[in-house]
Amino acid sequence: MDHVNVSEARAHLSRLLDRVESGEEIIISRSGQPVARLLPYLGTVVTRRPGAWRGRVQIADDFDELPEDLAASFHGESG
Repeated sequence: MDHVNVSEARAHLSRLLDRVESGEEIIISRSGQPVARLLPYLGTVVTRRPGAWRGRVQIADDFDELPEDLAASFHGESG
């Protein structure tokens, strides 16, 4: 793991990103104190399964109804 200061990181960000993409971790320091860690992004892969929530969620028949005064306020009318 390599340590770089903020000004070096700012000046050579592209080069540091290349190193991170190859698997390195880099610590960025300010005044000699570590403040951040630059590491490869390992995105999470979530496999969707359609219908997985079937039977777990109930939606009320009136879920999209608004009281008249609230609906009026959305249209800039006072109630």
